[in-house]
Amino acid sequence: MIVVCGEALIDMIDGGDGTQRAMPGGGPFNTARSLARLGAPTAFLGRLSTDLFGRQLEGLLVSDGVSLELASTGPESTTIAVVSVDGEGFAAYQFFVHGTSAPNLTPGMIPTEFGPDVTALHLGTLGLVLEPMASTLVDLVARERGRRVIMLDPNVRIGLAPEDEYRDRLHSVIAQTTIVKASDDDLTWLYPGLAYEQAADRILGEGVALVVVTLGAQGAYGAHRDHRVRVSAPPVEVVDTIGAGDAFGAGLLAWLHDHDLVRTDLRLDKQQLEAAVGYACLAASLTCTRAGAEPPWKSEMLVLEP
Repeated sequence: MIVVCGEALIDMIDGGDGTQRAMPGGGPFNTARSLARLGAPTAFLGRLSTDLFGRQLEGLLVSDGVSLELASTGPESTTIAVVSVDGEGFAAYQFFVHGTSAPNLTPGMIPTEFGPDVTALHLGTLGLVLEPMASTLVDLVARERGRRVIMLDPNVRIGLAPEDEYRDRLHSVIAQTTIVKASDDDLTWLYPGLAYEQAADRILGEGVALVVVTLGAQGAYGAHRDHRVRVSAPPVEVVDTIGAGDAFGAGLLAWLHDHDLVRTDLRLDKQQLEAAVGYACLAASLTCTRAGAEPPWKSEMLVLEP
């Protein structure tokens, strides 16, 4: 079982004509759905509202096969992100979080012990920004490090917390993780002045087993032990990029699950590393062909024609 920790929210997507459409979202929510659709046993650990949007989010998780046994619910309204998409399909976000459901994940909502079937924890995005959720998850990582695979997708969101404090928190968590998946922009912010290849090497030097850097339409870069690989993204007609990074991270973790490689002592040969990163690139590319965060199902994970 892979436990995905963090927020579920609603993306209000600007239609460019004065209208908005409400779409389910949140990095961990998208990741949990993506993992379940790709066939990995998945549970969501986060706070959901009992309002209409919250019930919609809950229903989508369940319909995709995500367990909610670790989730909690409450009367807070659902967290909202207003999303603007430019002419090339790239998304920018503005968040409305005060008094809403997602940040209200407290220590008392975390199980005192996970069952032996839990092999990995995944976290990131607003989960390491908004309080009290951020402190709750930082403490969880400290408790579980070395016992289970921990995968971090920082998916940096600035402007919601003091930047120095936020950067320090991410650096602290990075040093305790097994896998870091980040965009090149994430690494530019986290490691100013370093090229993403250099940043990946620095992260490996902190004891992280695997670093994968997403490069948008250029694909991705993987660094693991002595192996360095570059994998191209399958060419697709982009509708928008919402949820693509989440699908990428889920694809990587699902591939490792399928090959019985979700292990704290992770070891891949170069061919396995290329295959894992390629599978992740395909999941992200398929997500880009659809409006909103709509990840692919395992049956769709076929090689795209160039």
